[in-house]
Amino acid sequence: MNGLEDLRRELDETDDSLLAALERRVGLVERVADAKAQSPAALLRDRDREKELLAKLEKKARDRGLNPYFVRRIFHDILEYSIDDQQRHLAARAQGESASLVKVAFQGVEGAYSHLAANKYFGAKSGACAFIGYRGFPEAVAACEAGDVDFVVLPLENTIAGSINATYRLLETSSLVIVGEEVWRVEHCLIGIEGTPLGRIRHIASHPQALLQCGEFLDQMPQCTIESFTDTAEAVRRVKDTQDVTHAAIASEEAAAVYGLAVLKRDIADQRENFTKFVVCAKKAVAYDRRIPCKTSLVLVTDHSEGALLACLRPLHDAHVNMVKLESRPLANTPWEYQFYIDVEGHADDPRMTAALDAMRERARVLKVLGCYPIRTKGYEGVEPVVEIAAPSEPAPVCETPASKPGKPKPYRLAAREAGRRDTQIKIGNALFGGGAFALIAGPCAVESREQIFESARIVREAGASMLRGGVFKPRSSPYSFQGMGWEGLELLVEAGRKFVLPIVTEVLDPGDVQRVAQQADMLQIGARNMQNFALLAEAGRCARPILLKRGMMSSIEELLLAAEYILAGGNTQVILCERGIRTFENATRNTLDLQAVPVLKRLTHLPVIVDPSHAAGERDIIVPMALAAKAAGADGLIVESHPDPDTALCDGPQALTTPMLNELAAKLAAMDKTLERTSA
Repeated sequence: MNGLEDLRRELDETDDSLLAALERRVGLVERVADAKAQSPAALLRDRDREKELLAKLEKKARDRGLNPYFVRRIFHDILEYSIDDQQRHLAARAQGESASLVKVAFQGVEGAYSHLAANKYFGAKSGACAFIGYRGFPEAVAACEAGDVDFVVLPLENTIAGSINATYRLLETSSLVIVGEEVWRVEHCLIGIEGTPLGRIRHIASHPQALLQCGEFLDQMPQCTIESFTDTAEAVRRVKDTQDVTHAAIASEEAAAVYGLAVLKRDIADQRENFTKFVVCAKKAVAYDRRIPCKTSLVLVTDHSEGALLACLRPLHDAHVNMVKLESRPLANTPWEYQFYIDVEGHADDPRMTAALDAMRERARVLKVLGCYPIRTKGYEGVEPVVEIAAPSEPAPVCETPASKPGKPKPYRLAAREAGRRDTQIKIGNALFGGGAFALIAGPCAVESREQIFESARIVREAGASMLRGGVFKPRSSPYSFQGMGWEGLELLVEAGRKFVLPIVTEVLDPGDVQRVAQQADMLQIGARNMQNFALLAEAGRCARPILLKRGMMSSIEELLLAAEYILAGGNTQVILCERGIRTFENATRNTLDLQAVPVLKRLTHLPVIVDPSHAAGERDIIVPMALAAKAAGADGLIVESHPDPDTALCDGPQALTTPMLNELAAKLAAMDKTLERTSA
């Protein structure tokens, strides 16, 4: 026995030597990563060198009497770790390493799968991290948006249960970006009081996703009541607190260890290969080294028409960009229309990818980049970047798109009308804007009461207008003027629109209200006073609703287009421009309607252009002729104010059309269309 103990001590010393050698190798790998960071032309991964090295090691193994397959397998894993470590090192440089404590949010409590994935992702740096659990996904995301934490880790997809809807919805509506992903192998266990036989268990609790993944096992426990819980580890903690042998939880073995409970049965998932992909989100994107194989995630909303999806995806094919995921999900508050979540291999700032995304934006209603981040869901073979980094004398090829053609670039490149670019057409319900279509929007300046907005909607419907307008948040010059009914007014406007089958448009003032208003309104208006509220414009770019952008009272045409560019750059391509009059020396009217802005804008941009003669005139008697002149100038639509009883209106009564005047306007617009048809014939 003494001889065996001596041999074991010698084995332990040898293992310590191996660890020391690995430690030295890791240090050398970090120095290699530093050298590659200083030399952008150096390859991150040299597969020819790897093959040569493994072949040499196999030969040396044979010469030493070792199993060459065993040695190759060991060094194969070491090389893989080295590449991963270099990637992490370069990524850390891109993120800007800090000595300060990093705060990471997750949903659940200690031992939850999100907590385990967070520890895995931050790896060696996890000792410098504070992991903070939140009750739900929205709370964790809100903490990151508020700056209370630096990162949030969210489950996105499971190989058994599929996508996690709540996470996708948060990614769509939040301002966070994906900066990383992690994969956790899920090994569900039944956790309970040690020594409890399965036959005694009467209650099993876990997160709904875990219960879904263990359906076959639960079918074998018909005596049990199944209960959904906020997360897996919380279910385990409750078993510990109750110490009830009839209660059990489905969770990880790590959660059982954290709370001092026993694993009653292992591997109870429906499939043995059970993985969950998590995403790591932050407030700011990370510019990763282009040599790191990356993935770019997108949200795409297309027109609801034949071939629209194909047209949006074709630029990826033309650019030889590999799409690894395409998933459709219902578009919020738009029954039977869909948005798409897409993952593609490649860096978002690669010239080939950039050109493809620009081409997609031309065809999409909304294209939002959720993030660009290193790939963790690929096997050992990995994935190469979309294009190799070329020497200066050999520029990387790019897609031939209008944006890449020579010529002086405009500061509003997404809004600009380039050669061959078609007019953008935006469909809202039955209303069409742009591309030769014309739409009339009418309704009161503000929602004042249920009776008033319902009567307004009836009048608008009977006049043949396409959309109902109504303000619920009113930016008034005087603090003593009527400021609108707020959220109660929005509910009334929505109800009136539904009753009379009219899409609705209303103004939004605060960036924090954009997503909430977008859940109910069909189009959001950004008024003249907020045309250069850049935080509001950026948030509007992140929502999936069309935006009506009004020209500022003292803004140039270029400034209007640059404001639109903020929205387009956020991924929302559904922008309608509105000329509503500008301030000049003339005071005979409220403002001066700049109708020549219509043909100028039609020349400069592909976006639809409509006119608001009500705010320009300020007097109802001159609104109809100005509206007809706007149509003659080539406007794609009109937005006018109307009221059942303008003399009693709480705001802008003098410029609200009466019912007969609204009907007159609609009739004269129809007559202009007939005249145009006869002229064309």
